[in-house]
Amino acid sequence: IVQRRISVRTQDRSRQQAGSCRICIRRNLVDAGLLTMASSESPVEQPMIGISFTQKTMAARKRIALVAHDHCKMFLLDWAERQKDRLARHELVATGTTGLLLQQRLDLPVESMISGPLGGDQQLGGRIAEQRVDMLVFFWDPFEPQPHDPDIKALLRVAAVWNIPVACNECSADYLLSSPMMEQAHSHRIPDYATYLQGRA
Repeated sequence: IVQRRISVRTQDRSRQQAGSCRICIRRNLVDAGLLTMASSESPVEQPMIGISFTQKTMAARKRIALVAHDHCKMFLLDWAERQKDRLARHELVATGTTGLLLQQRLDLPVESMISGPLGGDQQLGGRIAEQRVDMLVFFWDPFEPQPHDPDIKALLRVAAVWNIPVACNECSADYLLSSPMMEQAHSHRIPDYATYLQGRA
């Protein structure tokens, strides 16, 4: 009986602690502006903080960025050669070494940035923000640390911000290129920068 009472008390304390934690988390989210309180008890989630969106039409001829880490370059080259006929219908841009290797293998025009570790990833990120890249194929190495890892994360983040399709391996790249949308114009959601800027002024 004593053990049962102790067990019940322990469960009650656990429930109280869990409830307190939820309240603390809610308060922190409200303080950070991630939640608004419709009432003292019911938080209402906001979709995104300070961001509104608009629609943009992506052209049928896509601008495709191609990136691969050193140990993945051969995978990207083999994939690109297999998909050469499809890639030839679009504009290609790549980081330095990858771009040079692609031109040699495919005999297709490829605009090359500088090498990724020297800032090429940032150059591509800038183009995505300027809406000059429509799709990112990035064969990144999950087994090796990269000296420019912050640049890599920034590139993937800006691709998510501007809502462009991203493939990080051969299988996902095949799925993207085989999509009917690759050959047609279509509308997609992007941040409304003009409205965002007005709100900051």
